[in-house]
Amino acid sequence: MTPGPKNLITDIPGLMVGNAQDDTLKSGATVLTAQAPFVASVHVMGGAPGTRETDLLAPDKAVTHVDAIVLSGGSAFGLDACSGVSDGLRKRGLGYPVGDVTVPIVPGAILFDLLNGGDKNWVENPYRALGLAAYEAASDQFDLGSAGAGTGALAAMQKGGLGSASCVLDSGVTVGALVAANPLGSVTTPGDRHFWAASFEMGDEFGGLGPDYNAALGTPQASRKAQAMKSVDPSKTNTTIAVVATDAALTKPQCQRMAVAAHDGIARAIVPAHTPGDGDLVFAASTGVRPLSTEAELGLIGHVASICLARAITRAVYLATPAAGDLLPCWSRVHDIS
Repeated sequence: MTPGPKNLITDIPGLMVGNAQDDTLKSGATVLTAQAPFVASVHVMGGAPGTRETDLLAPDKAVTHVDAIVLSGGSAFGLDACSGVSDGLRKRGLGYPVGDVTVPIVPGAILFDLLNGGDKNWVENPYRALGLAAYEAASDQFDLGSAGAGTGALAAMQKGGLGSASCVLDSGVTVGALVAANPLGSVTTPGDRHFWAASFEMGDEFGGLGPDYNAALGTPQASRKAQAMKSVDPSKTNTTIAVVATDAALTKPQCQRMAVAAHDGIARAIVPAHTPGDGDLVFAASTGVRPLSTEAELGLIGHVASICLARAITRAVYLATPAAGDLLPCWSRVHDIS
């Protein structure tokens, strides 16, 4: 297995990602879309999710294909980014056909970034416009780190961000992940230098520092995010939201199994993960280009999706960049790689 040529989820042919952000707001939105509708499902393991259209993605529900998936900041306000994406799809005549009309199918999920130091004193909800701008910017190239839905994200000890990674299997199947990482837990081990997911790094995609071999690493640390938000219950200001995808031809139930397996990647990269105060959620998508060779291949695809997600989360933190008014430092600034 090797990373795809871009090491992005858009190494899967046909997928596109767009970002939009407002640096004064310290928030933004990210959209995954494709050249054609794609099969999708979802699995939620956090205790505090904020979502749109996720019930529709259950295996027993009627609609199998979606037109886009949205990751957004803004807590419940950010769900309006999906409306902006729907507007953009409708302008292009895209969506689920119902008689003489088409209805865009746009599931989405949000993270909490309302207390990250940005100016949230808006008069009109900005997320609809951010969603439309992200959709219109969609291409096979996009920024990571402090971009899109990851613009104002914060992990426990440093800035979070937007991450992506990919992997090409020996069979030729490509698997990728896209994530906005804003967790309660830490992406780094005590001391903040090494990453929990170091064992899954490919090349030096997040510094090549290797694992931390100290003992008792699971002991909880005092969260800098909690200290920065000391007037607010820190368990209510989090969430890691992600999409894993493949060009293997998966059914809706098989996509759900991939989403379930991919949650292992969150646990490999963030400690603790899946807490009551995180809305940890993974969408799964299939462009349906490559038939599965055997049913057993689904297990390998799920495993690789989890590795891609762990790497994507780590890249989000590794590539975050500083901005005025930040509550937490960037990993890169602390370790002088910028």
